[in-house]
Amino acid sequence: MTVTTLPTRFVPEVMVTPGPAADEATLRLDAVTDPAALLDGAAALLGRLSARHPAATTLVLAGAGWAAVAAGLRARGLALRDPAGRLVLPVDLLWQQPAAWAPQVPPVPYPYRPVLSGAFRHPQRPPKPHGELYRRFVPWLGLDISFRAASLEADLDLVHRWMNDPRVAAIWEEAGPIDHHRAYLSGLIADPHMIPMIGCFGDEPFGYFEIYWAKENRIAPFYDAQDHDRGWHVLVGDDRFRGRQYVAAWLPSLMHYLFLDDPRTTRIVGEPRSDHSQQLRNLDRGGFARIKDFDFPHKRATLVMLLRERFFGDRLWLPDFATASPDSWAAAATTPEPRTIAR
Repeated sequence: MTVTTLPTRFVPEVMVTPGPAADEATLRLDAVTDPAALLDGAAALLGRLSARHPAATTLVLAGAGWAAVAAGLRARGLALRDPAGRLVLPVDLLWQQPAAWAPQVPPVPYPYRPVLSGAFRHPQRPPKPHGELYRRFVPWLGLDISFRAASLEADLDLVHRWMNDPRVAAIWEEAGPIDHHRAYLSGLIADPHMIPMIGCFGDEPFGYFEIYWAKENRIAPFYDAQDHDRGWHVLVGDDRFRGRQYVAAWLPSLMHYLFLDDPRTTRIVGEPRSDHSQQLRNLDRGGFARIKDFDFPHKRATLVMLLRERFFGDRLWLPDFATASPDSWAAAATTPEPRTIAR
């Protein structure tokens, strides 16, 4: 696995100040000793700086350091020239760069090749990833959220415990002995259209997620599924991580990963139980549209959908309460990024 290393040696040289406009931040880099290294690590560096200054919708890249790599930044979609000739980076472009948050995602999408899975005709899917898939710093929590591919060796006991929680079992209906969950998790790991994942805040696992390609999923007969639509299921197993501030971290982060994983994904769908009012309210706040109610054999569900254009255009990775005022930018820039939860 090739991982882009955050070029921390450049961070002290980048001066961050409020921009000329209220929604801008100026990132000044007056010199650079290794332009190639800066260019290779630019997405990760700029992603970190954007996360630390969430009120900025545009990053102004000022100084000779950025000018030295301007052509490369523009070629990679990491900068453009505004009408005034400034080198700028709208954050809706930046947040579509996998290298900043999901470095396992290849820079070129998987080639298109149609295949059949039973009655479903769909694109051949890429090999399933392993290990950590996504990591993001959450400024209002002061810690990272991450997702990793689940494995039997590391996660069977955890999934077994969570599935037998009465609150979870009432929704998932998968309570049972550990052999049942071994078979359940093994089946998902072997299924090319699904990826089971564990979510962590800091180093603490908090939830179990399943992501899937919708074209070959049970949801496909109920709407006009496109080739690269994605869908998901979730359970939050640790009660310490319930509440608005945590939903506002894991829900958009999961959607962010799904959009990063393939730039051809323009829609994310879900099918929560139609009587799960709390989940539906969370999805409303997260930008999902309610399309219709329909009947699975095991439940009555609501089809919900989130558009890529809305997610990035409206910066839905940030809840309204998370944007900082310009007066707090300097303090945020000097605050260490915690990696674990204080007990």
